[in-house]
Amino acid sequence: MDTIGFIGSGNMAEAMINGILKANVYRPGKVYVSDIRQERIDYMREHYGVRTAVNNAELASNADVIVLSVKPQNMTDAMRSIKGYVKEEALLVSIAAGIHTDNISAELGDVAIVRVMPNMPAWVDEGASALFANEKAKTRVEKARLIFLSVGEAVVIEDESLLDAITAVSGSGPAYFFLLIDEMIKTGIELGLPEDIAKELVLQTGKGATILAEKAAADGDTPAKLVKKVATPGGTTEAAFKVFTEGKLGEMVETAIKKACERSKELSTGSG
Repeated sequence: MDTIGFIGSGNMAEAMINGILKANVYRPGKVYVSDIRQERIDYMREHYGVRTAVNNAELASNADVIVLSVKPQNMTDAMRSIKGYVKEEALLVSIAAGIHTDNISAELGDVAIVRVMPNMPAWVDEGASALFANEKAKTRVEKARLIFLSVGEAVVIEDESLLDAITAVSGSGPAYFFLLIDEMIKTGIELGLPEDIAKELVLQTGKGATILAEKAAADGDTPAKLVKKVATPGGTTEAAFKVFTEGKLGEMVETAIKKACERSKELSTGSG
């Protein structure tokens, strides 16, 4: 079994480490972690039994797979700290939003790179990740995909520019659902429901609707068809949908996601 190292041990890195250990993709002794925060290093070692590195250079010297899991603004420093220490056949996996594979190659040379956009539900092994491999990593992208399959679903794309749209749809997407859940709970409370009952009903409704939509998709049904099954003519759902339609909810969602995509492109080019 090869070794994997995580440069940066924030929330997403911890979710990935938790996932690969539970799925037995790696054993604790084959996982290295480095971080500028000593208390974080101590926590990862004590909680997961992983190996910790004194610095990023030591980690890179020992890791066959290097996960760059630092914030985008810290990526340049992280890459420079491992320059000259990366194994010739190492696979680099970057989860830093907006950092192109060309940017990484410019710093580290002709290396195999897989760029990934994961999302927060990876914390509960229900993440949605999209992977792009540069030319040198194309034959090894399945190794990277296996890591992300341990925390949810993972797809491979052939066009790196699509990661901006993926960032807007699935990267930021959980927050859109959280917003709707929060508003539904608050409205339920305003209508007289006890807070605990409003939360329970809304959360279960969201969970059930998602599972049902997933099952329907497997059977060839679309969410739009499910809407029609719930919204009977003259009923309560139709009354609510009239408000959504008058408020142009569809246009609002479209505009919001496109704005998120535009912002991702701006961050990728270093503007704003």
